[in-house]
Amino acid sequence: MKKIVALALALIMVLSMASMAMAEPSGKVMLYSSMQEAQLQAIEKAFEAKYPTVDMEYYYAGGGKLVTKMTTEAKDGGQIASDLVWLGDPSDYEAFKANGWLQPYVSPETDHIAKEYMDPDGYYTAGRLVTMGIAWCIGLVDEADAPKTWNDLLDSKWYNQIVMTDPAQASTTKYWMAAMMQSEKYGPAYFEALKANGVELESGTTATHNRVADASYQVGICLDYVSANLIAEGSPMAFHYTTEDVITMTSPIAMIKGCANEENGKLLMDFILSKEGQEVLVANNLVSVRDDVEMQVDTSAIAAVNMPVDYNDLGENLQTYLENFNKIFGK
Repeated sequence: MKKIVALALALIMVLSMASMAMAEPSGKVMLYSSMQEAQLQAIEKAFEAKYPTVDMEYYYAGGGKLVTKMTTEAKDGGQIASDLVWLGDPSDYEAFKANGWLQPYVSPETDHIAKEYMDPDGYYTAGRLVTMGIAWCIGLVDEADAPKTWNDLLDSKWYNQIVMTDPAQASTTKYWMAAMMQSEKYGPAYFEALKANGVELESGTTATHNRVADASYQVGICLDYVSANLIAEGSPMAFHYTTEDVITMTSPIAMIKGCANEENGKLLMDFILSKEGQEVLVANNLVSVRDDVEMQVDTSAIAAVNMPVDYNDLGENLQTYLENFNKIFGK
């Protein structure tokens, strides 16, 4: 009788182990993202350490190029070849929803994420906070003289010494441009004045920041985390947020409708939004969306001077704002 009981217990253990093995996630997951590749590599390393049987792949490009890629893949009823998309401009996602490219998924990790950072219909959730500010080249510009507001960039002393990313190439800069365009305080007149002051357009976010770091330009309209990456690497540049009208983006992450690896897509999205995943981002100079992750950045201070943005207006008129910008810059 004892032998029978022992055999039964052994069988139960074998079946339990087999069941656990069958439940172990496996295969691959694909992410399209405009985030800097160093941060994507950090996420990939941490995710695969936690789920060694899942191969995380990513396609990295500027926001504009990724939207073009998705548009091409979805043309004539085609399937976008990714499981998740993670860009900088939240207004892009309203167009993605309207196009039928996304499927809703509310991660269980959103309990520690403000509802303001989530789509009310569950189609996307902020994966990080990204803020535009002003960077300058140390050695060419003293901190006391660095522009502190967007209007400071219109001072003639910065003539031909300002660089920014082409909004058509980077979703974060596109969002900043559109938010400024819709503002009664700035509008098209601001960009006309900026163009008259000799601002130059770079084709990509990384290139813009490198032009400040290598002293090609004295100042740049730059992102906090990209600047922080270069500063951490020893580049002779500095960065600060503007003292008013700060523009912060929620950089959403969403699942692609009909994706090939839906369960692994949920797994990766959960990991990115988890405390563990967000701590990986913070360790790589990004700002977390969670309320239980420690950071050096004071998000409440930034929020106190954030410029109001009408998301519905951006969703409806983003292309018009981009066309106005292109007309001003002769593109």
